[in-house]
Amino acid sequence: MPSSVKSTSSITCLPVEKLTAQLSAEQFSFAEVTPDVEQIIIGHARAKEALEFGLSMEAPGFNVFAMGEHGTGRQTLIKQMLATTAGNKQTPYEWCYINNFDDVHAPHNLYLSPGDGKLLLARINTFIDELLDLFPEIFDNPSYQRQKSAVDRAFNKKYDQAIAEVEESALKDNVLLFEENGEIGFSPLVEGKPLNDKEFAGLDEGKRADFYLLLDKLENFLSEKLIELPQWKRISSDKLRKLKNETAEQAIRPFLEELEHEFASNIGVLKYLSKVKTHVVDTVLEILVDESVENRNDKDARKLMVEQFLPNLLVSQKPDAGAPVIYEQNPTFQNLFGHVDFASFQGSTYTSYRLIRAGALHKANGGYLILEADKLLNQPLVWARLKLALKSQEITIENPYSEYSQPGSFSLQPEKIPLNVKVILLGDPEIYYMLQDYDQEFTELFRVLADFDQYLESNEENLNDYAHLIRQRAYKYNYPHVSNEAVLELVRYALRRAEHQHKISANIVQVNDLLDEAFYLWKQTGNEGDLTANHVALALAAKQRRTGRMSEAWLGEIKEKQVLIDTQGHHIGKVNGLTVLEIGDSVFGTPARITATVYAGSEGVTDIEREVDLGKSIHSKGVLLLTGYLGHKYGQGFPVSISANLAIEQSYGHIDGDSASMAELCALISAIALLPIKQGFAITGSINQHGGVQSIGGVNEKIEGFYRLCKEEGLTGKQGVIIPRTNVNNLMLADDVIEAVKNNQFAIHAVEDIDQAIELLMNEPAGKISSTGRYPRKSIHGLVLNKLSLFSDLLNGADE
Repeated sequence: MPSSVKSTSSITCLPVEKLTAQLSAEQFSFAEVTPDVEQIIIGHARAKEALEFGLSMEAPGFNVFAMGEHGTGRQTLIKQMLATTAGNKQTPYEWCYINNFDDVHAPHNLYLSPGDGKLLLARINTFIDELLDLFPEIFDNPSYQRQKSAVDRAFNKKYDQAIAEVEESALKDNVLLFEENGEIGFSPLVEGKPLNDKEFAGLDEGKRADFYLLLDKLENFLSEKLIELPQWKRISSDKLRKLKNETAEQAIRPFLEELEHEFASNIGVLKYLSKVKTHVVDTVLEILVDESVENRNDKDARKLMVEQFLPNLLVSQKPDAGAPVIYEQNPTFQNLFGHVDFASFQGSTYTSYRLIRAGALHKANGGYLILEADKLLNQPLVWARLKLALKSQEITIENPYSEYSQPGSFSLQPEKIPLNVKVILLGDPEIYYMLQDYDQEFTELFRVLADFDQYLESNEENLNDYAHLIRQRAYKYNYPHVSNEAVLELVRYALRRAEHQHKISANIVQVNDLLDEAFYLWKQTGNEGDLTANHVALALAAKQRRTGRMSEAWLGEIKEKQVLIDTQGHHIGKVNGLTVLEIGDSVFGTPARITATVYAGSEGVTDIEREVDLGKSIHSKGVLLLTGYLGHKYGQGFPVSISANLAIEQSYGHIDGDSASMAELCALISAIALLPIKQGFAITGSINQHGGVQSIGGVNEKIEGFYRLCKEEGLTGKQGVIIPRTNVNNLMLADDVIEAVKNNQFAIHAVEDIDQAIELLMNEPAGKISSTGRYPRKSIHGLVLNKLSLFSDLLNGADE
């Protein structure tokens, strides 16, 4: 091996301590949990500052959008901050709906001080019970009966006087007046005795004719005397009705005055009681004193009274409880804005103000409402109506599909309720930026962004807090004590999820899941002692095994040579690239053979993947950069003329990303210089036009994927992976890979430029350009330059 290559190898080869974060189990010995300690929130300083501002800002439009991924502690932090903020605010009013006696289809709203709603309901219920006890027995008292008798006597006197005059006139003509079954009749008198029908029929025709003439005369006289009878009856009925109303009103008045005295401080209740006073007498007389109803059912009568007078309390509040905090998990239209129920009676449906139901906006009115943006936007009509409610500061209860209902169907139109609520939307960045771009009202209504961190700095404080969270969950669910070593493994898992040695994933849910699985295995293995690092390792292995079928199948195809990948030997124009495959929740790295062919021509570098529409835009960009590198590196003295083809072999799906661009350039240089590449190496990295190596993603999965292939085919000690130097901080490798590196069975090299990569792969010096603009003749760049110069001469000669 040339000395320059040895030097490069020694510079780029990473020591074991660089392959993972350097942590010790002892540093977590102080992160123990004490009972009744509030859950710790790690990091998110920016989001905390925004929440403190947004939750305290009183001006309209300063609602909050909490942006971050699920599991980062958004809800927990918001609820903790709201517990303090809401607790210091004034408890809002309670809201009721009451009967609109003038228009039952448009119920009125009524506000009450906290705690007064249930008191009002109790007092109105008592008032209804008092009315049931009072009526109709109140009309049995002597005073009412005397006045009623006086009215009846006045009517009867006039009636009797009129009948007496008719009777006197009839007797003068020997005719008797009689009343039978409420009807007045006449009968002739013979020798002072009335004739029956048979005797009357026995009279001669002349006498009967005279009687009929006389009867006609008497009936006319009777009609004249009783012509004012309807008026007498109306006057009597009016007097009786007035007497009933006055008697009922006098009986009810003390109870209403008592209610008015109890709620004298609430103008709304007093207005409601004044309406009750106007209508209660008629309602009582109709429901409780209707003489046409036999065998009155007190239960039905009470229900009818309740439907008329008992307020419908939508939301009750506890005095001094502070502002409400409501989290609505399912923000449908009805759950958010409330709705009107329907009931059925004898086959027909009906509704009333008593069937109005509160929504989350009613419950959160005067406080805070937490909603998940994706669920909200998936509900039809809800987003537009929520914006309208926030802008108008009113809650409207309506049927959103009323215009599509059958003709004739009619619901209530309750009076709107004033709205004063702070909405906190939970959502990911995609939703936030989409709403910002396409919905101007969103920016006007949600002016505060609380941006939650995806990753946290792995300083000592954060790591201890993270360990405290782990043990706090174990304490909460009665898990055994989590050993320091187990905490270390869980923290390492969080670092691996963040793909960084100095940043920890803010998604604690993923770590909690692993802890839960470790506890399950602890129960399976004897149920004794601490939960140890071995339990965590077994849980992680089980998780990987459950989702590892695809990776094992892919590895099997390589072993069976269905997919051609070599881990030993040398080949010209062939290099092992590294890719990451994501299939559902299965993410694994696998090598892919990248090949290059070169010949004299002027077509340039052809990306076969792009030509067949398998290469996406970022991958195609990476290939185009190769042309820029070739021209800049080798085309300073003559025009670079080349025809080359690049392909990722046995790839039949779409490919995106530029992490294969360094491998493609190495294969291209190998094909031009006719220098073989070590197949025991795999390479990943992105390059720029100057040959600088840039970071890529999924570095851990890529390294482990190639390591496991080499392990299956036999480790030789000459195998390894080449990665960008800037990805060293992202290394959080599995223990078996680190052990192999420690035992010199596998190597990981971190390069800064393409020169270091090609020296490692081709075992030749890359070569440095001299002051005369030449590279050493046997260097890699010198060989490439000579070949390209030959291609140029061939093409120019052909032109001549």
